[in-house]
Amino acid sequence: MSWELFKKGNASSAAATLGNIGLCIIKWIAAILSGSGAMFAEAMHTLADAVNQGFVFTGSILAERKPTRRFPSGFGRLIHVFCMVAVIVVTIMAYETVLEGIRLIRHPVPTSNLVLTIGILFVSIITDGYVLLKAFREIAHETHTEESGGNLFINAFRNVGRAAPPTRLVFYEDLVATSGAALAVLAILVSHYTLFKTMDGIAAVIIGFMMGGAAFKVGYDNMVGLIGVAAPRDIEEKVAAIIFSDPDVRDINRLRIIQEGQYYHTESYIELRAGLSLAEAENIKYRIRDKLLAYPDLNDVTLGILEDNGAQDWSLED
Repeated sequence: MSWELFKKGNASSAAATLGNIGLCIIKWIAAILSGSGAMFAEAMHTLADAVNQGFVFTGSILAERKPTRRFPSGFGRLIHVFCMVAVIVVTIMAYETVLEGIRLIRHPVPTSNLVLTIGILFVSIITDGYVLLKAFREIAHETHTEESGGNLFINAFRNVGRAAPPTRLVFYEDLVATSGAALAVLAILVSHYTLFKTMDGIAAVIIGFMMGGAAFKVGYDNMVGLIGVAAPRDIEEKVAAIIFSDPDVRDINRLRIIQEGQYYHTESYIELRAGLSLAEAENIKYRIRDKLLAYPDLNDVTLGILEDNGAQDWSLED
């Protein structure tokens, strides 16, 4: 695996992997020392995140490999396979977390080492919050909405569906991790200072279900990606605008854009002005292809050429 390929790995996954490895170690120590169910849930969640993000980072690197004769469409969809395995890991951890929460609801355990436990959870909130903020920025970068203005938080929720699969995984997992750590702090304080001792177990169950919900959402998105999903409307409009910007194009007979991992594969039949020779039409096709490949979201373009049939088959307003 070359260094150039390694550098193309998903930045959010790399940051999340490093952060979660450190958090996993200190959370497990705190869970053992304190006996807290909420801390156990957090430790399980962080362990799942550390394994997943390392796995997904590797997948994001392999997905950047160049097409080969055996795999002419490239390896873009490979990242979905890695993300699906990560979903299985999170689901198992979520199940174990819910079971531990139910056990603690039935048999509450007093929380000890309160200062250490709360301190570690605050470190977790800060670390996961930083990774989540990085995911917000990565979403803005990948969807080319950095300059759109507005709230970074709102922009991330609005455009997360168009981000790369690893970035989506980091977004959902660290959203759960940050909110789960905050819930764990609340649960531990309530259990320690009130008679409501089952709050610790209830929080563990809630965190487990949050993990399961994130796993379901990520799993669904990647299942759709494996099947092959059409590009969003704005991507289609941008591609069509590039094609129509050529003065010799009269119409688009057919346009299909399929998402391949983070990128898009475009197939189109374009109608050129009448009276062109075959050589002239071929030159125009290559000129349009080069324009499309200059667009950063497209990594594969297939074009067919037809003579204008006099009827408008496609327009930007469709």
